[in-house]
Amino acid sequence: MRVFNEIGLHHLRGDLFGGITAAVIALPMALAFGVASGAGAEAGLYGAILVGLFAALFGGSPTLISEPTGPMTVVFTAVIAKLVASDPVNGMAMAFTVVILAGAFQILFGTMRLGKYITLMPYTVVSGFMSGIGIILIILQIGPLLGQASPSGGVIAILTSLPDLFAGTRPSETLLAVLTMAILFLMPVRLKRYLPPQLLALIIVTLISVLLLGSEDIRRIGEIPTGLPELRMPVFSIEQWEIMLVDAIVLGMLGCIDALLTSVIADSLTRKQHNSDKELIGQGIGNVMSGLFGGLPGAGATMGTVVSIQAGARTALSGLIRAGILIVVVLWAADLTAIIPLAVLAGIALKVGIDIIDWGFLKRAHRLSGKGALVTYSVVLLTVFVDLIAAVGIGLFVANVMTVMRLSELQEDDVKAVKDPDQTDLELTPHEKELMREAAGSVLLLYLRGTMIFGTSRVISRKNSEVEGRRALVVDLTDVVHLGVSAALALEEAILDMIQAGRCVYLVGASGQPLRRLQMMGVVQRLPAEYIKNRRGRALEHAVYSCPARYTTDGAPAEQSE
Repeated sequence: MRVFNEIGLHHLRGDLFGGITAAVIALPMALAFGVASGAGAEAGLYGAILVGLFAALFGGSPTLISEPTGPMTVVFTAVIAKLVASDPVNGMAMAFTVVILAGAFQILFGTMRLGKYITLMPYTVVSGFMSGIGIILIILQIGPLLGQASPSGGVIAILTSLPDLFAGTRPSETLLAVLTMAILFLMPVRLKRYLPPQLLALIIVTLISVLLLGSEDIRRIGEIPTGLPELRMPVFSIEQWEIMLVDAIVLGMLGCIDALLTSVIADSLTRKQHNSDKELIGQGIGNVMSGLFGGLPGAGATMGTVVSIQAGARTALSGLIRAGILIVVVLWAADLTAIIPLAVLAGIALKVGIDIIDWGFLKRAHRLSGKGALVTYSVVLLTVFVDLIAAVGIGLFVANVMTVMRLSELQEDDVKAVKDPDQTDLELTPHEKELMREAAGSVLLLYLRGTMIFGTSRVISRKNSEVEGRRALVVDLTDVVHLGVSAALALEEAILDMIQAGRCVYLVGASGQPLRRLQMMGVVQRLPAEYIKNRRGRALEHAVYSCPARYTTDGAPAEQSE
């Protein structure tokens, strides 16, 4: 029997192994992200449990494993830093309120069926943003890697404090961090199939710190509260509500992108199709619950999802099993995590940061597209040194402007202004060529084809400048599939200019959406019925032989002068 989201016992063995494997990977990652964020290791565990549990129950991708991720942790770290700096007493509570709001926005996005649009972002911007987040995560670990707490104030403060950090290096903790990274980087691929390197590093290096460095003063996680987390009611600040709202939107959007991109990966492995809108609702519910109980925000985790599927997971039962194992850890085994060195978690987080950076694209971006590379590198720098929101906003604006310019260039050939039939590549029939020759340049044929979006309005306006001095304008829309608002306005301007000048305007082949749009704008109604033709040849015949010298601004032909 299947419950909602394909939860059932028909793949029990695979789901069991998948859930156990995902839990083994989730434990060290949750602890590392909790400590890295500044909210504490327990916040990472609560987030891993609550986001994973409710996303599995209500999501739209049965095999997706959801938990705190590197990108979400970096953004949440910035949120905590800002709100705690502005209000030391209530700042942390407000940060968890931002998580609740982010989840609410995700539910709203899913309810509005925006799932299929969320990931429609230029890859140059996504790559730059994710790479910038990876760099931030690496920089945040510099202090813990050297055995010290990270200076408050973000990336700039850490970089300016580097001399002091290196001067105060604690060799024992740095050694533990180096050992952790050595295991993560050097562990043979064959062994990774059976034992996650993060868990192996956590166990081995922790044992070394206890057995060989027990006398050293090593910073450790410390006692984690056992039992169920307490409910945290939302806390708002009148002074900070704008910042909280914007941060919630950014956090929610990032979670949507992270989850849906991972869902696509899961689809490719399971040969199934996820439900984007339902997944956003599930992610939103998970983040709302996580924020209510003091947990980190989360999203679809690529590593956990892939490993779980490879272990045999096929339904959301694997996510429930994973959450159940983590609950057991929180309730009865939290004491075992108290001795874990912070340097070990810093090494794990550093490896995550390195993996987030899009090395493959960054190394060849300049060869693929100079302008695209400029966008990517700029977004990286803005993300690291300025602001996450500004980076995405500016990156999207520049990328979209460049796209519009490129589309305009490509659609130059889709807008043709013909006055001489012997100097155009537009295919004209012999009869049409003869009519154009007889017109001797007094008739301008404006031919459009394909999809006329806003980028083509500039092209249409430039072509329209050639109507100056013409007796008649023939607008051929036979091959136009879609007429955008901007393109329609540019076309309307040319037609009305000709009408007001007392010239003839003919509309050819308009049908479907282009015709409806011109009718709604009142353009078609301004033209006499005999000036609207189905065939280009008939319009040219009328323009050459029957077009009066002038016609009035209401569309009625004036008398032909002798």
